Amino acid sequence: MLQVGKVLKSHGVEGDILVVVRDLAPEDINIGEPVFVEFDGLPVPFFIRSFRQRGNDKAILAFEDVHTLEDAEEFVGRALWMEEDLFVDEDEEDYEDFVGWTVQGVGPVTAFLDIPANPCLEVESEKGQVILPLHEDLIRSLDPDRRILDLIIPPGLLD
Repeated sequence: MLQVGKVLKSHGVEGDILVVVRDLAPEDINIGEPVFVEFDGLPVPFFIRSFRQRGNDKAILAFEDVHTLEDAEEFVGRALWMEEDLFVDEDEEDYEDFVGWTVQGVGPVTAFLDIPANPCLEVESEKGQVILPLHEDLIRSLDPDRRILDLIIPPGLLD
């Protein structure tokens, strides 16, 4: 994930927050995709209800299901994260292009499952079909010439 900002303070009494945006222009944030905020060590997705740009590097955000000043105060000082798309740009392959590749030590990729905020690969293993998460933190290496994907597979997924 890519850190895209940090919550500076609450704004108003209806759950809005003022954020500073880093490494990304505020208008580049896709409000249809979730923004993640870490709570208790876990990234929690929040969908943006409204977005109003303030200056060059700030914005006022309102999240779905956050409607009070007290709830907004819980976000102050926390970083905002968004999924970083490592594979998709004008010159690179789409996630779906992994179909036909081989996950090293497991088997061939038979399908791409476009689950929001959790893309997965369906792979044919010796034990049958398995579903593996496709996340940048789990990719050891890619070999486009040989079409091999080396993944860190969390314990228990192949059992």
